[in-house]
Amino acid sequence: MPGQNDRNAAWDDGDAALTEAWQPLSAQGAQALRAVQPMVAPWRIVLAQGLAGCGTAMLAWALTGQVAVMYSALYGAAAVVLPAAIMARGLVRPAPQSAPALGAVRLMIWEAVKLMLAVAMLALAPRIVAPLSWPALLIGMVVCLKVYWLALLWRGR
Repeated sequence: MPGQNDRNAAWDDGDAALTEAWQPLSAQGAQALRAVQPMVAPWRIVLAQGLAGCGTAMLAWALTGQVAVMYSALYGAAAVVLPAAIMARGLVRPAPQSAPALGAVRLMIWEAVKLMLAVAMLALAPRIVAPLSWPALLIGMVVCLKVYWLALLWRGR
């Protein structure tokens, strides 16, 4: 079909340039890349999330004057920080070099554990925090979740 080849021609031109430019990294190249773009420790992110959650809870208390709102925001932060800390702890051990796919499977399993724990904490929130302020809880969660974006900024330091 002439029309089909014409549509794909534009895609082929871009792919050819990328294929020619791509080269696998050597050991020295990978080491240089790691030096320029260091990884952020997961515990540093969990700590930042915890501090952001505590700050949000204090701000909620200062703005409303209600302790229940502070506890709700703090519980929302805990629903993000505790599962993230458990996942970080589970992923601390390095994956064996003989089975690199095992690392990806382990990551998916710990991500599932983190998600289930967060959902369970949210389901238990009305029983644990009484009276519960759902807006404060959600604000605490959102603030802690947005701390992940700061990891991109820390990479440059």
